[in-house]
Amino acid sequence: MISKGMTTMAIKQINLKKVYTAIYQEKETSKLQLVQSLQMGLSTVSQNLKELEDQEFILKTGYLESTGGRRAHLITINKLARTSIGLGILKDCIQLVHVNLYGEVTHKQTHPIPYSDETPYYQTIGKLVQQFIEKNNINPDRLLGVSIAIQGIISSDGESVSYGPILQNDQLKRSTLAKFIPYPCRLTHDSKAAAYLELWHHQELDSAILLLLNENLGGAIMTHRKVHNGLQMRSGIIEHLSLNKQGPTCYCGSRGCLETYCSIHALVSQAKMSVPDFFEKLRAGDDHCQTIWKTYLTHLAEAIRNITVIVDGVVIISGHLAPYFNQEDLTFIQHYLKEIAPFPLTRENIILGIEGKYTPAIGAALYNIADYLKTMMV
Repeated sequence: MISKGMTTMAIKQINLKKVYTAIYQEKETSKLQLVQSLQMGLSTVSQNLKELEDQEFILKTGYLESTGGRRAHLITINKLARTSIGLGILKDCIQLVHVNLYGEVTHKQTHPIPYSDETPYYQTIGKLVQQFIEKNNINPDRLLGVSIAIQGIISSDGESVSYGPILQNDQLKRSTLAKFIPYPCRLTHDSKAAAYLELWHHQELDSAILLLLNENLGGAIMTHRKVHNGLQMRSGIIEHLSLNKQGPTCYCGSRGCLETYCSIHALVSQAKMSVPDFFEKLRAGDDHCQTIWKTYLTHLAEAIRNITVIVDGVVIISGHLAPYFNQEDLTFIQHYLKEIAPFPLTRENIILGIEGKYTPAIGAALYNIADYLKTMMV
């Protein structure tokens, strides 16, 4: 909004942002369409388009169909004007993704490198990031930074891991990673990064619960379109919900945590086979696999029941296992919830994430994109 007393320079900046925002939201537009939608003078729109084009923020990608006169240029955002890299650090591998200004993944890669809280490991990560950039012809001058999704609770200032029993990396500092990655670095909790990705994809979401079904389980809570952190950044750690006090021992020291029933580690340990092999046999009708899977879904539903009596929101099943779920699985969860929950979920309120094992890394990368867009849009 332009208010009385604003300087000419401030008004110009607002107009520039209005034009950029309109192009970003429309994805494809023309000069005349911008004039009409923004109710802005033709000369003002033209000046702003020239400035954006000179800075390579927008592109002319073709022409609109003629309506009888001169064909209008088709104007789009230059998706690669700024980009971001997400780095997922797990116990047995690292994942690298590159995303553009619309959050679209242009490149991704996994390296099977066991985690080690030692200098050589971080040196290797730095080299792999650089190789990823060079191999995929990523322009380093347009790279906003490298955002790191890691298994562990991150301190409120974003500077260190405050709780990291899985990787045994308590007190790992962001600055340690930044020594070997010559780009701005951000440190994020993998589950919260995954939740951020879902908020990006689902603009209609207000309140939601995320179940991150990876090698180790994770979770996050979203309220009013924000990831909830809590007093000490521990909100949403649903992997440590206790389902059975006499159950298996969890890495946290307690017994019967959801982690011990619904992580990939728990599933593979029981099935004695890899995830792809398990689901291939399951979908082929193998009785043993069906028994294991039904038990898995039952435990998952019990956890959802306990969470949704506290947080009234959509349930998002995300992470590595999400692409393996089918509609029958979701229907089983919904029907079981009808039996055990005081407030059963409708089928529409159980949704599947779409990015699979790369979810946390992509979500982490999106933090940089979102911060940048805040500077460009109104």
